This record gives sequence, structure tokens and C-alpha cells, in this order.
Amino acid sequence: MAKIKSAQSVGVTLEEHERSLKLIDGTNEPVLALHRVYPSGHRTPSHNHSRVQIWCARRGVVLVSTADGRWMIPPGHGLLIPAGLQHEAEVISTVEMHSIYVHPDLFQAMSPKVVEVTDLASSLISELLAEEHQPSAFHRQGLVRALLLDEVNRLPERPLGLPFPDNQRLAALCRDFLKKPVARVEIDDWAAAMGISRRSFTRLFRREMGVSFVTWRQQACIFASLPRLAAGEAVTNVALDAGYENIPAFTTMFRRMLGSSPRAYRQAARQRSAAFADSED
Repeated sequence: MAKIKSAQSVGVTLEEHERSLKLIDGTNEPVLALHRVYPSGHRTPSHNHSRVQIWCARRGVVLVSTADGRWMIPPGHGLLIPAGLQHEAEVISTVEMHSIYVHPDLFQAMSPKVVEVTDLASSLISELLAEEHQPSAFHRQGLVRALLLDEVNRLPERPLGLPFPDNQRLAALCRDFLKKPVARVEIDDWAAAMGISRRSFTRLFRREMGVSFVTWRQQACIFASLPRLAAGEAVTNVALDAGYENIPAFTTMFRRMLGSSPRAYRQAARQRSAAFADSED
């Protein structure tokens, strides 16, 4: 049984990124585990892998973009990226990542999706990374790998992806909105900006995005709140800045998307950051 490899890197440069791509695509190992820390503002150029990538955030927030959408990876979550899919990433806040690259014969991912990483999955990934320093029997390696892949198939999906339109005028409005989301913006505002009727706009939006304007707007506001909550900002401030008039409305939408309340999410993010700081001492 083949050995599971792991590697570590902090503050990855473009040259190091290119070397990593060659390592990932050139290895004969069925599973490759990598650990990295990226600084805030770091960007990876558009690229793809011959393997399925399971990209998990232990702390910090990453935004991954493809031609068809954007996916936010907040702490405690991971993104499944299909083999061959062109993608790029932007680090919203300093992030510690665990990445697993799996041969497509062992694991299938048809489209990107954000999942909540369970404690079991996180522990199994850490076990793979520790393999480099604590060699174990091939039989044990195979068991850990098999259990991890089985657990990944069971991870709960979270709707942290935002569709992005092909229509250039609509895309420009979406980009501006993502820079400063406001829950109170109306359909008529965007229709007027595009110079079309409300009815034409709603048809265009649903055709381009696959969801209604209201649904997309609500998701975008929650999407933008994650880095601020992960940084420890007050829930009330974040909710009001997003345009929500009351905390319960914000909490309801947040819970629908994340499966937990904003306060619980913020607390969990702070605990992960504290645990990371302790591990660095």
C-alpha cells in the first residue's frame, strides 16, 4: 500500500506555488496532505489540479473563485474542488489551511461545494500530516485514508457559494455589491442601473444565477459577514452594517446557511484562533 505524503509551508511565494503544483500533479501517491499558512491579502493565480482537492480552513477565511461562482471557506469548513477545475483564491484574513489532494479514482467531486469539517475529519487530516514525523505501518495509513474519505462523503454541505453571471453589466453590479453588501438594496435599483424593466431584470437574474435576486442578496450579505465575525467583531455591528434592521432576522438567515448562530460561529472561530496561537508557543 502506498505511503501518504505530507508537506508544510508558510507564506507561499509564486515560485513555491508553482513547485507545489508540480509536486501535486507529479506524485504517484494516492493521497497527498499539505499544511500552509497564507498572509492576509495573499492571492494564488488561476490554476487547476489533476486531483480532487479538499481545502480546509483551520483559521482565517479564503475566497475561491471559478468562472461560474465564488465560494467562501471560513474556519471549520472545507471546499471540495473537482479535478481539472480552473480556480483562484484570495486570502481575506490570515489563514491556516489543510489541503488533501486525492487521486480521482479514489474520490469523485462533480462540482465545488462547501462542507462543515467535523472533529473526526479534522483529526484524521492532522493524523495524515503527522505521518511525516511519526511513520506508521502501511496498514494503518490505509485505514486512516479510507476513513477520511468516507467521512468526507458524510460532511454536511453549507450554502456558502455565490453564483456569478456571464452578463457583463449584471456582473459589474454583483462585484460592486460584494464590496459593500446592503440587505435593503431593491430589485428596482438594479433594474434602473441596467436600463431595463423590473420584469426583464428578474427574468435575466434568475436565468443567469439560478436563484432569485432576494435569495442571492441575502446570501451575499451573510457571505460578507463571515470574515468580520471570524475576526471577533460584535454580531450587532455586523448585522446592522449588512442592512438588517434587527438581530433575529440576521440570525435566522445565518443559521439557515451555516447551521449555527452568528454568536456561536464567532465563538468557535475565536477558540480555533486561540488553539492555533497556543500551538505556536
